Amino acid sequence: MIIDSHQHFWKYMPERDTWIDETMEVLRRDFLPEDLAPILKANQVSGCIVVQADQSEEETEFLLSCAAAHPFIKGVVGWVDLCASNLDERLAFFSKNSLFKGVRHIVQAEKEDFLLREEVQRGIGKLSKYNLTYDLLVFPHQLPAAVTLVKQFPEQKFVLDHLAKPAISEPISKTWLTQIGRLSENQNVFCKFSGMVTETKGYQFEADDFAPFLDVVFEHFGPDRILFGSDWPVCLLAAQYQNVLRIITNYLNAFDQSVKNKVLGENAIAFYNL
Repeated sequence: MIIDSHQHFWKYMPERDTWIDETMEVLRRDFLPEDLAPILKANQVSGCIVVQADQSEEETEFLLSCAAAHPFIKGVVGWVDLCASNLDERLAFFSKNSLFKGVRHIVQAEKEDFLLREEVQRGIGKLSKYNLTYDLLVFPHQLPAAVTLVKQFPEQKFVLDHLAKPAISEPISKTWLTQIGRLSENQNVFCKFSGMVTETKGYQFEADDFAPFLDVVFEHFGPDRILFGSDWPVCLLAAQYQNVLRIITNYLNAFDQSVKNKVLGENAIAFYNL
């Protein structure tokens, strides 16, 4: 069973979705469950986790409505204001819906110390009470703060999105390598094999370009803490869904079937309590 642990839906609104600039013309349209369903079927993917792309509770409501109407959506990683004075109330409200699995904030757009702020950590500290996960969306230079954060909340489940977006077309940086190692020392942290094709220069790559980065993550996190994610439709900037999946399945051919099963589905089921 394959579970895609990372994809998005949106009804495109230029005034809201300002991150989709003129270089991303392929993304300037609606991407909805009806668009993804045949792609998952064609690739023998059983289900997916949909992740927020906008920082509003309206986004969370929208994704939950998508999941309610489409059984292949197994869970939602939504957004709530972690610094809100009524955070407990909002988490309790959304947690009444069993499809609400976790929270993400677009930390890559924040300052380097964002995850170290007292009010942010206070909010993250409330998630485990509701059995919610936290997706870490950071750049390599923000990894030290992420390491500090996860050490402070050993009972909280975290997952690193997109390997922290290393520059795939360049040699592995010492900073990324060191911080991935430090992050992986915390057994409450998982990592997604996701988002790599869009970190290539000019969206040009060979399949082997990803192996050194995947090797590092696999060496540090091991087969029990890695999840496959497509990052569809953002991946379409660089590759079609089947090509993204093939990069991971080809890499996993070096391992036995039990490892493949874990990375491609079982770990997502365990992490997100599906």
